Amino acid sequence: MGVKTMLPSYELGFYALAVTCAVVYSGSGIFEASRDSMNRKAFRDGIKPGWHYFGRKMDVADFEWVMWFTSFRNVIIFALSGHVLFGKICSMTVPQHRAVVYMLYGILAVLGSMGLVYLMIILSHCLVLYSVALAKQRWLCYVAGLCCLASFKVEPFSSWQSGFVTGAFDLQDVLFYGGSGFTIMRCMSFALENSERKEGIYSIFDLLKYNFYLPFFFFGPVMTFDQFHAQVSIRELRRKDDEMRNIRVHALLHVGAIIAVDIFFHFFYILTLPSDLKFVNRLSDWSLAGLAYSNLVYDWVKSAVMFGIINTIARLDHLDPPQPPKCITMLYVFAETHFDRGINDWLCKYVYDHIGENHDNIMKELMATIATFAVTTLWLGPCEIVYIWSVFNCFGLNFELWVQKFFQREPFAKLEAKMSAAMSRRIRAVFGAANFWAIVLYNILALNSLEFALLVTKRLLLTGFPISTLSIWFITYCGVQLIKERERILAIEEEKYDKAKVE
Repeated sequence: MGVKTMLPSYELGFYALAVTCAVVYSGSGIFEASRDSMNRKAFRDGIKPGWHYFGRKMDVADFEWVMWFTSFRNVIIFALSGHVLFGKICSMTVPQHRAVVYMLYGILAVLGSMGLVYLMIILSHCLVLYSVALAKQRWLCYVAGLCCLASFKVEPFSSWQSGFVTGAFDLQDVLFYGGSGFTIMRCMSFALENSERKEGIYSIFDLLKYNFYLPFFFFGPVMTFDQFHAQVSIRELRRKDDEMRNIRVHALLHVGAIIAVDIFFHFFYILTLPSDLKFVNRLSDWSLAGLAYSNLVYDWVKSAVMFGIINTIARLDHLDPPQPPKCITMLYVFAETHFDRGINDWLCKYVYDHIGENHDNIMKELMATIATFAVTTLWLGPCEIVYIWSVFNCFGLNFELWVQKFFQREPFAKLEAKMSAAMSRRIRAVFGAANFWAIVLYNILALNSLEFALLVTKRLLLTGFPISTLSIWFITYCGVQLIKERERILAIEEEKYDKAKVE
């Protein structure tokens, strides 16, 4: 049935009320657990002194978040401010050479932060993959690129290369593996785009300009080479209507998100609580479900803030970078689940869509998802928890297609055709609610631990059955209906926009 199917307003109002009450009830349980566990010895490493005048300590269990706003804060501000300054001067004076200025500034920033040896390692991989790209053989580009990626993700090769970088500081490992991993993905994109080019080849300087664009270098997102090359080659730089206003609004929203997370961490210890399974096991089923869900929401916020700040810099440079990830609250389909849209776009273009084609054939879809998650596993760094995460998410993506194909057969297709559009939407939302929690349970494997994921699964599906299981499923169903309503409104607005564009 179509996405534009409408439900009665009173029904949607009931759904909104039910979801709001459930969120408040679950949140109150997490708040009380956070308040009661503030001084527990088991949480000493994850909770540090915070707002003394409120009598609250702060959850500092997330290394990345603490790193960005303590030890790495000044480095980020200094490096990106210099990039914006030089980029602005270049755009105003010699816009045709701005990509060269970005490249030189990026190389100097990498040299200053990581040293000459690291820069030489990166350049050697760029040179190897550029040499492979000259052959214009896609299979060779994949083999060489994945081997280079494995050299940074698999022992003993990763330790061997990192051992060349002398000296030590807090962020060395983060910057080393971040810059190296994203470099290989960019080089593979360059090589694959070069193999598709019918006439001529791209130069080594095209690759270096692409790779050493500083805002993307250490933390991404990955912007495919064809998009970057086309956008950075534009000589007449013009802003769209209200573009600067939108950039300022987005920048303020990201600052607001940072402040909101800081406040949130003083009252809800969602990252530290799962580390003590004995304590968490005392929580109610609703609080435990809210805790698992909150971890996914926080990880989305963290990704949105990081990529949002970087994307703001890229937009100031007249680029159109990959969008931030779709909010996990708005997801009930595995195909849309990703926390890095740049990597997702890369995987879809070069692996998933290339093998799966239109994603309608079960066997092609299975091969495409296995290949996609194999590359993703290598990208994340092969280990037991990544293997488990990959297997479950690969299964979830295929299971969606299997269920869809099954219900397209008779007599289900005929039954749905006899239903009203509203009833069809309700039935689909029931399955969407189950899918929503499958996404949550599969992804807290990577965000927390296998033990915590098993505890949540056991409480929600076994010990909490039937009351907790069915009631949480119903609340999730209400949430899915609200998501579908938002999708309906957006589809109508998009249709109106397309019609106005044609006229």
